[in-house]
Amino acid sequence: MRKFNSDFKVLFYFAALALFSIGCQDQNSETYMLKESQMFSKMDINAPSPKKEAKKMSIHGDERTDNYYWMRLSDEQKTAETPDAHTSEVLDYLHAENDYTAKLMSHTEQLQDELFEEIKGRIKQTDLSVPVKRNGYYYYNKYIEGGEYPIFCRKKGSLDAEEIIMFDANEMAKGHDYYNLGGIAVSDDNTIAAYAEDVVSRRIYTIRFKNLETGKNLDDVLTNTTGGTVWANDNKTVFYTVKDDALRSFKIFKHKLGTDQSEDVEVFHEADETFSCYVYKSKSKKYIIIGSYHTLMAEYRYVDANTPDDPFTVFQDRTRNLEHSIAHYGDKWYIRTNKDAKNFRIMSCPVGKTNQSNWEEVIPHRDDVLVEYMDIFKDHLVIGERVDGISQIRVKAWDGADHYIEFPEKAFIAYTSANPEFDTDILRIGYQSMTTPNSIFDYNMNSKDRELLKQQEVLGDFDQADYESKRVFATARDGARVPISIVYKKGTPLDGTSPCLLYGYGSYGNSMNPSFSSARLSLLNRGFVYAIAHIRGGEEMGRHWYEDGKKFKKKNTFTDFIDCGKHLIAENYADEKRLFAMGGSAGGLLVGAVINMEPDMWKGVIAAVPFVDVVTTMLDESIPLTTGEWDEWGNPADEEYYKYMLSYSPYDNIEAKDYPPLLVTTGLHDSQVQYWEPAKWVAKLRDMKTDSNPLLLKTEMEAGHGGQSGRFRRLKEVAMEYAFFVDLAGLNETVKN
Repeated sequence: MRKFNSDFKVLFYFAALALFSIGCQDQNSETYMLKESQMFSKMDINAPSPKKEAKKMSIHGDERTDNYYWMRLSDEQKTAETPDAHTSEVLDYLHAENDYTAKLMSHTEQLQDELFEEIKGRIKQTDLSVPVKRNGYYYYNKYIEGGEYPIFCRKKGSLDAEEIIMFDANEMAKGHDYYNLGGIAVSDDNTIAAYAEDVVSRRIYTIRFKNLETGKNLDDVLTNTTGGTVWANDNKTVFYTVKDDALRSFKIFKHKLGTDQSEDVEVFHEADETFSCYVYKSKSKKYIIIGSYHTLMAEYRYVDANTPDDPFTVFQDRTRNLEHSIAHYGDKWYIRTNKDAKNFRIMSCPVGKTNQSNWEEVIPHRDDVLVEYMDIFKDHLVIGERVDGISQIRVKAWDGADHYIEFPEKAFIAYTSANPEFDTDILRIGYQSMTTPNSIFDYNMNSKDRELLKQQEVLGDFDQADYESKRVFATARDGARVPISIVYKKGTPLDGTSPCLLYGYGSYGNSMNPSFSSARLSLLNRGFVYAIAHIRGGEEMGRHWYEDGKKFKKKNTFTDFIDCGKHLIAENYADEKRLFAMGGSAGGLLVGAVINMEPDMWKGVIAAVPFVDVVTTMLDESIPLTTGEWDEWGNPADEEYYKYMLSYSPYDNIEAKDYPPLLVTTGLHDSQVQYWEPAKWVAKLRDMKTDSNPLLLKTEMEAGHGGQSGRFRRLKEVAMEYAFFVDLAGLNETVKN
């Protein structure tokens, strides 16, 4: 999926993009004088002018010409020690764009430094996560002063026990421009930890194994994996997933410790290119489960974790439009499914009788409530729901009594956190809002008491009482009511004179939540209003919200966003001359489409890792993610879909007209939106647009879809993006009252 986090999760952690928003000052603060951006005065600096090399592409009797198709490089070309002439030409162009961006942004260097120090200064450098008890050990990670990466630790039996450092990612990252450590999985006898490393940012991981008693690595090495490892109950058999040439997760292998990867047994091959697969262990530890997923259906197969060499049994044959996920408890399976339930319901069936004809209802379908996930405990069933766009947690005792956990604000995120223990009445939950930092609680499901274990500490003079959030509704042009989450600093004028940043996504049924961001305070404190448009294509208002923003209804996503912007102006949340927009990945498609449709609305736009060459990408099955997304966008091999997608694809709809100032970001090793999409888009825009507004492309040459690794390094990117908006808003220079 072309979004920031595409890893499949049965239970998901809600987190919205950490961005910005602005709120004015109190009487003792500085006032900000409007000043036209100096980027405009530097437009005499020569912009890169890449060559044109026409490539004709014909289908359905229609011919398109792509003058910048030549910018594509393979993974091998990007990593070659001695680049060939074509590779050098592409890389030289990307470096030239980076140099051009640096020159046009050079007058903001001091501002970028200030923003970076502000944002970094709010982060507690020496910090500790809330420990999670698992199989007799307490696991946690910590950061040390100046450390870019976490240190993973555990203590045996008690939090007072001696600390055992399992992995210090700061040491492991040395010598790498990019480093990501993940997939840590400890065997049931607590002696061996599998872990995964990505040193390219292509999301292709190498799995290794460490003996936690000796501190030494085993000889076993598993390459070309998704990073996850699942242990059978014998503590020597593991299951893992590998990727094909298009980076699709397509095979599950079984590995025995002490053997070479070449001896591993293939236990499942997902031959259908529109599906991907993964493997996990049931919370009951009874089963190893392989899942195959597709936009519109799923299929599972399972084997007893005590007999991992047995064949897998199919739970329910894949059926078009039947979506479901499964969890085991005792003599039953529990199923979250859309079977005769658009907004999903929960059903159960006996072990050994898993065909859908045996499914019985546990939690019924409701037209106004979306069932998002479930978690099972010895005495309770926990259900994550979304009501009128707001997340809720429902607790149901197996004896029938149930209740909702109450929260103090009207717009917030509530989610279940790490809950690996089965026999417990304590539920670990998380809570945050646009004004409340992320907070972790232990909640007693019987007494309803809760204990605050940790709230994100925001250093400096932060006081959440200084900020205010609202939830309003815009009326879309077809009458739909679109929620907007808004935050600003108290005292910010709401009279149509404040700059406003509108963020949107609107794809894959991925709901954008009203989350907290300490980084965003740097914009709020400078007078911005920050807003999230909960547009169709997400799932905030239920399953229909998603279905009304995909395939032949995709344009609802774009018009919703525009109508939200107009609502913010009409209701005086935004200065009509200082309305900004941002989106990333599929949200980059969003902002790419809206600047074609309504270019004059926006004072400035950031498109992060944008998916903008929709038709060409969705026709190319060799590109990662394409085949699995035809049921999201449509398959342009079908003429109807081709014509519809062509009517909104940002790259194909560039015209000779004025466009707003635009900053585009990408990563050379991006596995989800290939770098050449934004690179081609910028080149074509620069060739055709008729204005003199800044058009900037910033490519992270050692990063992928998520940007640089390291908690402080990536803040440099955030500071540059903030500076882009602050400068265009005329707030770069300050004077005292």
